[in-house]
Formats: sequence, C-alpha cells, structure tokens
Amino acid sequence: MSTDRRAFLKQAGLGATSLAVLPTAGHASTVAAADTVPTAASSLAGWEQQQQDPWDTSWAARITGKHKAMFDIPEIEGGVGVLRSGIWQRQYMDTLKVPQSDLSAVMVIRHNAIFLAMNQEFWTTYEVGKAEKIKNDAGKIQQTNPVLPSANGPQPPASMASLLLDKQIANGAIALGCGLAYRSVVSLIQKKDKLTPAEARTKANGMLVPGVIMQPSGIFANVMAQQAGCVFVQAV
Repeated sequence: MSTDRRAFLKQAGLGATSLAVLPTAGHASTVAAADTVPTAASSLAGWEQQQQDPWDTSWAARITGKHKAMFDIPEIEGGVGVLRSGIWQRQYMDTLKVPQSDLSAVMVIRHNAIFLAMNQEFWTTYEVGKAEKIKNDAGKIQQTNPVLPSANGPQPPASMASLLLDKQIANGAIALGCGLAYRSVVSLIQKKDKLTPAEARTKANGMLVPGVIMQPSGIFANVMAQQAGCVFVQAV
C-alpha cells in the first residue's frame, strides 16, 4: 500500500492509534508533517474532538430547485471552482430565463481548496499564499482569498462580484467544507499560535466564511448532494 493511500485511510479513521504521526488533510501541502502535527497526543485529541462535534446535514433539505447542481472543488486554482457555480446560475437565469428560486447550487470545498472556506483575516494572518505557493495572475504570491471581496487587495470587476463565495451564499447557494481537509487549517493555527487542539479549532471556526457548513468529508458531501438530486460537476 502506498504511503499516500495509507495516510488517507488512517486519517479517515482507520487505524486511530497511528493517526497522530500523519500529516494533516491528506494533501501535498508545502508544510511538512512534522511542522503541522506538534505532538502525537495533540493530533489525536484534535481528531477525536472533531468527531464528537455534531454534523449539520440539514442543508440537504434546501435542495428544492427544479435545477440542481453540485460543484466539486478540490483545488484552489484561483477560485475558479466557486466562480463556475455562480456562472452556471447566471447562465441559466439569462439564457433559460430560470428564476433564482428554481436553482439549487451546492459547492463542496475540499482537499487543497479548503482554504477558500477561510476569511481574509485567516489568509493574511497565516500567509496562506506563501505556505501553499499560490500565485496570482501577475506571478506574485496571492495575498488574499480570491473568492472573497478584499478591502486592501484588487477588486473584482463589477460583473464578477455576484460570483464571489459570500454573495452566492447570500443568494441561497449551499457551501460545504471537508472536515478532513479542515484539519490542516486547524493545525496551521495550532502551530503558529501555540494553542491546544481545542483552542485552535475554536479560532479556526471563527475564521470560517459565514455560511460554510463543515461536513465529515468532502466525499460525504458529494454523495449526499447527488442523492438529493444534484448533477455532479467537476468544477476544477
């Protein structure tokens, strides 16, 4: 069994005794495992805490539109996965004259893309662009979350403003986050701020984009959305 496969299975809860020595989130982050997991005990404690939290799956009942689509977003890629959700909605309204109320859009933000679910304060404080080697169109390190408005960063064109994550959520789109990938967010905070797993998770939760609903995993959310009638869209 490959190292990546073994790491994934352990992080998914298979082999909890070995969980603590693994890198978080199961993705190719530029941050080494030894840096993101301070101690075996703290890593396992953080995992167990997350599993004890109640998961909100009530969002599935909101998938009531005549037209339903789930956008799978595993990579950041400039936020294009999130934007495609908004573009689909706009095109259905403009081309087919479908009212917004007849559209159900679900965005599953998972794997490396989990950082898109975090607000601008998180991106700035924890230097996400530098840590993940994310560059903007000008070839420079991305300083801000590309799917959120930024007071200090470049402003999106007016035609694109409604496609941003916060605007889509405000208009009724459902945004789901991968609980497995979210561990990398918590670990980043824990390491930099020298907090306990519980403290780091609490701080991370306060930096989530309002309206993002964390799920046990992105795949869990993908399947549940499809069972609720959504067409699967590979958005990235």
